Amino acid sequence: MIGARIKLARKKAGLSLRGLAEAIDSKVSAQAIGKYERGEMTPSSEVLIALSKALEVSIPYLMDTQGISLTAVDFRKTANTTAKDCARVETSLLEWVERYLQIEKLLDLDSAAWEKPIDPPEQVKTVEAAENLAEAVRQKWNLGLDPIPNMTELLEEKGLKVLIDDLPDRVSGFTCLVQQTNELPELPVVVINRHKTLERRRLTLAHELAHRVIDPQLLSEKEEERFSNRFAGAFLMPRAHLQREVGQRRNALGYRELMDLKRIYRVSGAALLVRLRDIDIISDSTLTYAFQTFACGWRTQEPEEIEPPNHRGEYEKERRFERLCYRALAEKLIAVPKAAELLRQPFDIVEAGLKGPAQSNADRCQ
Repeated sequence: MIGARIKLARKKAGLSLRGLAEAIDSKVSAQAIGKYERGEMTPSSEVLIALSKALEVSIPYLMDTQGISLTAVDFRKTANTTAKDCARVETSLLEWVERYLQIEKLLDLDSAAWEKPIDPPEQVKTVEAAENLAEAVRQKWNLGLDPIPNMTELLEEKGLKVLIDDLPDRVSGFTCLVQQTNELPELPVVVINRHKTLERRRLTLAHELAHRVIDPQLLSEKEEERFSNRFAGAFLMPRAHLQREVGQRRNALGYRELMDLKRIYRVSGAALLVRLRDIDIISDSTLTYAFQTFACGWRTQEPEEIEPPNHRGEYEKERRFERLCYRALAEKLIAVPKAAELLRQPFDIVEAGLKGPAQSNADRCQ
């Protein structure tokens, strides 16, 4: 697997075989690197260190010590997303998953404890079936009809691995399965872009959940996306709750009312309007009028963002991995330097996270 890791990291760096050979001061030729990638040769320790530095990845990543790989990778991206963008995202995810599995193993936790609400995935043929499936998942997870305060926390509690990362602007997120060795179950992972609005991130998470419970085999790509969008809207904005808040039928809507509703459900203004049309609270013509008047531009610029732009990615953060690292640290299964390495944070920040800032400062004064 070393070869596959080298190739992926090289794509992430945007280097050709010749370019990588030059980046490591021609310690080996481009032909030799090609043989590494094809599994025909194995790099020496000296070359491995040089590759690690040139590609800006860790040596454990290149060595693939846990034998994991990504399958069923499904990017949510724009048409001009490059191969370099995709490789960068996959490389970052592999490094993160390896650290995640490492800490779960230390704590003797089942990394594959994904609480599947629907197993096997359900065949969906209509948007109404997608709506019903969202209600069934809510019922299975005992969520009732109330709005979901934290989508990231919910999915983490149910066993999905969620990573909020600095993705290229052209990528809003993606979902994949992590293939493990030793016949262990595949792990579902959702990655979303930290730089997108909170409203967009929540919708992406609900959309990716749809891909875990909808059977795509008999669907076209367009149908799968349509049903997943309907599922996401129904999951975040249950029909019965929305009808109670807005009414069964409306001929007009006001700006302030919509802003209050988007804060209740923590969704985008555009998604809220479309949801109201989907469940026949407003008509197609009312939706069109809204997007031509007060909601003009809402599809590209979110009105009254819940999360301020200068705090992007700070609301509804993924917490489980960090929490597990501090748990292992408190139980003395790892030391502060190891925790800092796993969390990719400075030593003093991790130490303060364990002891509290006051105690950390007191230790330095002794």
